[in-house]
Amino acid sequence: MEPLPLHLCKPYNKLSSILNRLYSLIHVTALISLIYYRVSSLASTPLASLPAQLLVFASELLLSLLWLLNQAYLWNPVSRTVFPERLSENEQNLPAIDVFICTADPKKEPPLEVMNTVLSAMALDYPSKKLHVYLSDDAGSALTLLALREACAFASSWLPFCRRFGIKTRCPKVYFSNLNDDNCFTRSVEYEKERVNNKV
Repeated sequence: MEPLPLHLCKPYNKLSSILNRLYSLIHVTALISLIYYRVSSLASTPLASLPAQLLVFASELLLSLLWLLNQAYLWNPVSRTVFPERLSENEQNLPAIDVFICTADPKKEPPLEVMNTVLSAMALDYPSKKLHVYLSDDAGSALTLLALREACAFASSWLPFCRRFGIKTRCPKVYFSNLNDDNCFTRSVEYEKERVNNKV
């Protein structure tokens, strides 16, 4: 049996599609006439003002190209309905995800902030075998390496804690600041014990 789809794609409102195509047709007609005017007027342009005219013409061509590329998704708009609850059924069909985090200077980017980002990325609600997190330290700082080792040790208790208790705020800095939604209701005694152990 084929697994259920993760999303359904259906055409958007037919009237909206027709209006978008009509607008695009009128706009393309205006662009073609503008380009024809520019090309025909270049022949009679004095030599002194030719560079300025060419610059204006090039900018108009560039903006026209950008507009044309922007119209691609309006030509045939679609509406998507997603079913995230079906992800757990199709885990083997999910693609692998690589998260690449860059840092350059431990003075400008404190290692604590970088490690919060690393831990947040590691705690994504995604199959752990298909999620890879990479940290690139352009400065090659020993401080960042030490912080990463400590973060990995902390992750061995933090990640299971987040999954077990359904923690939505997975950034440790925000979670332990008591300014998040996860702390607005009481939890079990076991939860409170593990929370205190993770904080220490």
